[in-house]
Amino acid sequence: MPRFRVAVHVIPRKGILDPQGKAVRDALHTLGFGSVVDAHVGRHLVLEVDAPAEADATAGVRAMCDKLLANPVTEDYEIAGVQLA
Repeated sequence: MPRFRVAVHVIPRKGILDPQGKAVRDALHTLGFGSVVDAHVGRHLVLEVDAPAEADATAGVRAMCDKLLANPVTEDYEIAGVQLA
């Protein structure tokens, strides 16, 4: 069975308080990067999964995100890439 490497980005939902993102934005302003309007701090996960096809790997990772990896109340996620491992 093929093994797929799936990259997932989990970020705070728009409108949700993101104190880490605010701290990053403020620090960047302090360092002279005033063009930064907003910053969001999230998580980047890379999962290796065995699946018969890419679509099955993607569907499995979506189920993992829905059930465990992302809080549906406060976070959004996106599958950033799927490739053969």
